[in-house]
Amino acid sequence: MDEAYLAMWERQVRKGLVEFALLAMLAAERLYSPEVVERSAELGLRLPAGTVYPVLSRLRKEGLLEATIEESSQGPPRKYYRLTRQGEALLAAMAPVIAELMPSLRQFLDLRAKDDPCE
Repeated sequence: MDEAYLAMWERQVRKGLVEFALLAMLAAERLYSPEVVERSAELGLRLPAGTVYPVLSRLRKEGLLEATIEESSQGPPRKYYRLTRQGEALLAAMAPVIAELMPSLRQFLDLRAKDDPCE
């Protein structure tokens, strides 16, 4: 197995899901930047800060997120993100695509399991 190819493929799969995941998380609640990283890990998607922060910044510049800065008693001011109406509309369009893909991907995994003599 080519480890480099697998690593590249995994990056591409994750890259395609990061925007959807961030939009979905921020639709549910307004989050402080580090909370986005923590919440993604809690939900089973390992997203390092070095991945999350640039995507949050880009989504904000594209008008999909709104950022507000609030003072904190625990340190420097915090930047909180939430969806804009444009972000809500994009998430609403993305959700059915993801929902349609999920069962298909499960079926492909099931096919692999049936053909794999090790399982």
